[in-house]
Amino acid sequence: MDPADIVERIKEDASLPKASMTKIIKEMLPPDVRVARDAQDLIIDCCVEFINLISSESNEVCSREERKTIAPEHVLKALQVLGFGEYIEEVYTAYEQHKLETMDSVRGGVRLNSVAEMTEEQALAEQQRMFAEARARMNGGTSVPTQTDPEPEPSLNS
Repeated sequence: MDPADIVERIKEDASLPKASMTKIIKEMLPPDVRVARDAQDLIIDCCVEFINLISSESNEVCSREERKTIAPEHVLKALQVLGFGEYIEEVYTAYEQHKLETMDSVRGGVRLNSVAEMTEEQALAEQQRMFAEARARMNGGTSVPTQTDPEPEPSLNS
């Protein structure tokens, strides 16, 4: 394999979903502003590089504390070390909001440790319900009817 192909494959593996990133970029701009494709690609590359930078520094912070798992506190410290201290409060607020949303979804939905106790049919039904919720959120909040368990059809032998 050509070295250029290897670099390109690594670059593809370490990228972000273009459709999602394009949506985020467009949501941040006024509706009458357009972004050239190469500018979108550059923004996405910058995001990937930023993630790599924060991840690497977070790992350094974690290692200095002789830990094996990067914790949110390590990420916040990495932001400070890299000169992004002005964003720490906003990042921390977003993190707290994420924790609240995650706790709400665990309380309102299926607890992860109870998934092992589900039958295959129950797990499939729960997966379909979550897909429907995600579709509804992507479609601007329009609700998608949830499927209920179908009634068993009467047997012809009765």
